[in-house]
Amino acid sequence: MRLLAPLSRTTGGRRLWSRDFALFFAARGIARLGDMMAPVALAAGLVGSGHGAGAVGTVLAGMTACFAGFVIFGGVIADRVDNRLLMIWADLVRVVVQAVMAGLFLTGHLVVWQLCLLSAVNGVCAALFQPGLPALIPRIAADVQGANGAIRTVESLMTMAGPAVAGVLVGLTEPGGVFVAHAVTYLASAVCLALLRLPTADRFVVAEEKSFRSDLVRGWRALRSRTWLWGVIAIWMVLMVSSWGPMIPLIATEVVSGHGPRTLGLVNSAMGTGMVAGALVAMRVRPVRPLRAGSAALLLYWLQPASVALGLPVPLIAASLAVAGAANAFWGVMWTTTVLTQVPADVRSRVHAYEVAGSVAMTPVGQLLAGPASEIFGVREVLGFNAAMALASAAALLSVPAIRDLRTEESRHTHAPGS
Repeated sequence: MRLLAPLSRTTGGRRLWSRDFALFFAARGIARLGDMMAPVALAAGLVGSGHGAGAVGTVLAGMTACFAGFVIFGGVIADRVDNRLLMIWADLVRVVVQAVMAGLFLTGHLVVWQLCLLSAVNGVCAALFQPGLPALIPRIAADVQGANGAIRTVESLMTMAGPAVAGVLVGLTEPGGVFVAHAVTYLASAVCLALLRLPTADRFVVAEEKSFRSDLVRGWRALRSRTWLWGVIAIWMVLMVSSWGPMIPLIATEVVSGHGPRTLGLVNSAMGTGMVAGALVAMRVRPVRPLRAGSAALLLYWLQPASVALGLPVPLIAASLAVAGAANAFWGVMWTTTVLTQVPADVRSRVHAYEVAGSVAMTPVGQLLAGPASEIFGVREVLGFNAAMALASAAALLSVPAIRDLRTEESRHTHAPGS
């Protein structure tokens, strides 16, 4: 049985690092840098103005709730219009929102409901922007897996760099300066997307006029008809509630209380380093059954909560988070590539929107359960449960034949059934 497909840096004679992909790569990296800077500035500005953690959480929740609530509709819109143009407009609106946020922080006029409203607009814009990503990547890169690996790499790097850059800017310019920089990152993203030269054959063609509801139903049917697709989403939703959602705040609380905030930054940086490594590996390794390979990698993800639950020394916690980060990034590339290559282009944005809505909606549920559960059972005990559920979720992915046996499109043409 052949496990890996031939490795190639080109597909169909087209290079990965074309001018268009380089622009898209820059757009994603710059935008992620800004997104990772904003929470630090928000927390520093609100706490420095006398507001508590509740205000910070409320403002951030406004964005998350609007994103989860509108992303499915964003998927329909992205499939009905030129998704690149929709993404550009979403970025431009966010430039204005971040500029207003900067003005509020620079003048010291901080009213929580106003910040919540601006955060909600940001969430709606993100809901319009996000579904267009999976439809745009195949239009600018023939090597879809390589493109996903490269994008995941730069996003991981910016996830590490964003909080550090924000900390420096807060010290130099106050929190308002960070929001000015965030507005600039969205403007840069919009410019990069506007400069893309899409092939004429790939440009958007207006489809037959259909109702919004019928488009939603068609997207749902496309999801429901693929067992591997809805199976992964269903398992991932359970993972979000039982492991991922509660794990993040509990790990932060336990590490800070036991070792201090600087240690939390250290172990998070280790995880980011692992994510970069996992994404780079995913660019090179081409499994014939990508979801099987990704699910096997996720068997290591339990190390993240388990290392803290067991009270391991800081170096071992950092190493565990690095391994977990690599596993998560490798899975992410395998999953995204599978969706992009297995789902028809005309419903791809809607399917992606359903997937994102499910995972995002379940994450805050897990976060809300973290506090009460830790008070009843203890932080380390809950983290132990999170580790067990992470391992069980990976095993569940591998137990579903439609998930573990799904082949790449290329291997279907080059391998006989059962080979």
